[in-house]
Amino acid sequence: MSTATTERPQTSTQTGARLEVLAPAIPRSDEILTPGALMFVSALHHRFAGRRHDRLAERQRRRYEIGNGRDPKFRDDTRAIREDASWRVAGPGPGLEDRRVEITGPTDPKMTINALNSGAKVWLADQEDATSPTWGNVIGGQLSLFDAIHGGLSYTSPEGKRYEVTAERTPTIVMRPRGWHLVEKHMRFVDAHGQAGAASGSLVDFGLYAFHNAQRLIENGHGPYFYIAKLESSEEAKLWDDVFSYTEEYLGLPHGTIRATVLIETLPAAFEMEEILYAMKDHMAGLNAGRWDYIFSIIKNYRGRGARFVLPDRSEVTMTVPFMRAYTELLVQTCHKRGAHAIGGMSAFIPNRRDPEVTARAEEKVRADKHREANDGFDGTWVAHPDLIPIARAEFDAVLGDRPNQVDRKRDDVEVTAAQLLDVRIGREITESGVRDNVSVAIRYIEAWLRGIGAVAIDNLMEDAATAEISRSQIWQWIHQDQVTAEGTRITRDWVRSLVSETVAGFTRFTGDRYDDAMDLFEEVALGEHFPTFLTVPGYSRYLVDG
Repeated sequence: MSTATTERPQTSTQTGARLEVLAPAIPRSDEILTPGALMFVSALHHRFAGRRHDRLAERQRRRYEIGNGRDPKFRDDTRAIREDASWRVAGPGPGLEDRRVEITGPTDPKMTINALNSGAKVWLADQEDATSPTWGNVIGGQLSLFDAIHGGLSYTSPEGKRYEVTAERTPTIVMRPRGWHLVEKHMRFVDAHGQAGAASGSLVDFGLYAFHNAQRLIENGHGPYFYIAKLESSEEAKLWDDVFSYTEEYLGLPHGTIRATVLIETLPAAFEMEEILYAMKDHMAGLNAGRWDYIFSIIKNYRGRGARFVLPDRSEVTMTVPFMRAYTELLVQTCHKRGAHAIGGMSAFIPNRRDPEVTARAEEKVRADKHREANDGFDGTWVAHPDLIPIARAEFDAVLGDRPNQVDRKRDDVEVTAAQLLDVRIGREITESGVRDNVSVAIRYIEAWLRGIGAVAIDNLMEDAATAEISRSQIWQWIHQDQVTAEGTRITRDWVRSLVSETVAGFTRFTGDRYDDAMDLFEEVALGEHFPTFLTVPGYSRYLVDG
């Protein structure tokens, strides 16, 4: 594709800045790390890396304030945006009008082909929480997407089974790059003054994908579409919006070609939904209720604020508890008020083709979840397994009929207060079984993640980085808030350490497993005195960086 424009923005080569690749070459990496692509990603860093650091510093400041007793609230300085009824967002681009069922998953070749053959309306191509960010996965995911978009994707498994895209209609691709907080240490950005630092995972993922695929996506009748993760403020949203506008100018695309769907999956962002829509309005397609990271964000921000902010067993924190109902109803109302799609989250239950009883329970849970979302006004929803698509589709078909969405349903009956968003009282207990489950899930997920697997089926639930974060952060909070189980056991570091040893002793070990490393990382992120903001940050730096 041609990237030439008559008035191309200033490039990193002109400013003296550059991007260096530190990782050894892997098969076909030269097809992604082309001189033109690296120049573009370097230009993104030159223009936006400093603002990214400022936004991350502001996150830390706000988290400190919440931890010291200052609750988030609806902002006074942006009241005019919320009260101005006249503005609307751009809305869906071509191929995004009907999003009633979206399938999510990592971007390795096999999962890419399965997603494209799934029959879903949209595929969330996940380079974030469902992908362990090894260098092979980062570049391999870009290759899978490039091949899929340009029509050359196939895969043969080690057992000799061949996978090909056979669907007559494939889902619209919406790619999810890593969040602002993550770095790519296999690439180094050197600014015009010679200062060097790790590249931004966000800008690397976004930049490589947009550079190689934007024009072909448009030719295919869709466009360069993105899910934006982990935002905490409208200022962070504005930074992404400026990245989009710069990219359109650089690649010679009309303004507004890029469309974004923002995950509202942090507590601060829940108080700025309208402001986030406004900040990205020329590129905004909708918001998504990222339920698992949202629960994690509640725990993270209120982990030291006393026993009244302690949540019970993870299994008890459902979408029907009051604070989660308030959050999702506010999201639907906010989106439809501004012409944006409201997309529901993913139920973790998955079928087991070898166990009909497990499958029946999973289908019942998912059916109830999607029935609630469709009737609450959501325009679409997520599933993690192709077998669940017909169930989710049936629930949305029953509400939508032939309509592509229900954006016209305004939900004027909803009135959500700050107090409702912060009311985490559930009235359930912490059980010994809940503690054991968190330990087991966290360690098994971390072990797989260290081996490069980012989405893992554990005990008939689909686990990714977000669900593992809930498990380990609950353990940390329960210890530091001196909690006692329903059975009368005080939750202490020593007791949890004994559960770790007992749990791992019951696993079947195998050549190349990473359980020892997983236990060490769990010890740091769940039992340490200090609370790492994300388990993936120390895990990545210590275990996934080559060289």
